[in-house]
Amino acid sequence: MNEVEQLRQIIQGSDNIVFFGGAGVSTESQIPDFRSEDGLYHSINTYGYPPETMLSHSFFENHPQEFFKYYLNEMIFPDAKPNQAHYALAKLEQEGKLRAIITQNIDGLHQAAGSTNVLELHGSVRRNYCLNCGAKYSLEFMLEHKNSIPHCRDCGCVVRPDVVLYEEGLDEHTLASAIKYIKKSDVLIVGGTSLVVYPAAGLLQYFRGSKLVLINKSPTDYDRKADLVIRGSIGESLAHAVQ
Repeated sequence: MNEVEQLRQIIQGSDNIVFFGGAGVSTESQIPDFRSEDGLYHSINTYGYPPETMLSHSFFENHPQEFFKYYLNEMIFPDAKPNQAHYALAKLEQEGKLRAIITQNIDGLHQAAGSTNVLELHGSVRRNYCLNCGAKYSLEFMLEHKNSIPHCRDCGCVVRPDVVLYEEGLDEHTLASAIKYIKKSDVLIVGGTSLVVYPAAGLLQYFRGSKLVLINKSPTDYDRKADLVIRGSIGESLAHAVQ
C-alpha cells in the first residue's frame, strides 16, 4: 500500500482531523517562499536587506517607506488562486471530518477555497488597520499605495497590515485556540512546513492523538515521530487521498 492510500484510510477512519500548514501549501499557488534561497538572494540584491530584517517591527517603525515597498511588491499576490490542497481541505471540513486549519500563511487562500474555521497564526494580508483610530482597510486599498505609505482616510495615521512581523508575538487567543484543537484531535496532518519557525513549530508537542501525518518535500526533525511521512506535492497527495 502506498503512502497516499494510507493517508486515505487514515482520513476515512476519523472525523476529528486538524491540519497544520506552512508556506509549502501556498507555493503550489505560485506564491514563493521568501525564506528559500531564491527569495533571500532576490531580497538582498534588490532591496539591500534580508527578508527577516525588512519584515521586522523595528524596520517597519524606522523605515516605513522601504517596509511598504518590499511588503506590497513582494508579499502580496492578489491574483493567486487556491490549489488542490486548499480545495481538498475545504471538502474535508464540509464533510465534517476536518475540525480546523491552522496556518502560518497570510494569503487567505484557505478561505477563498471555502474553509471557514481557519486559525491564521501570522495574520492575513486581507486585513489592515489604522494604527491610531483602528479603522479597517481592504487589501485593495493597500495595493493603491504600492509606492507610498498608506494613510488612514479618517485620521491620516499609518495603516498597517494585520500580520505578525518579526519581533512581534503571535496573537494569544489564536495560539490558545490552535493548541486546543491540536490537543483534542485524533489525526494531525502537517503539510508544507519545515517545522523550524517557532513558536508555531512548537505546536506539535501538544498532539496526543493516534496518527501524525507529515507531508513535505524535504525532511523535518519530526519525521521519526510521525506515523506516516509523504515526500511530494501536498496538493496532489491531499487531492488523491480525499477523492
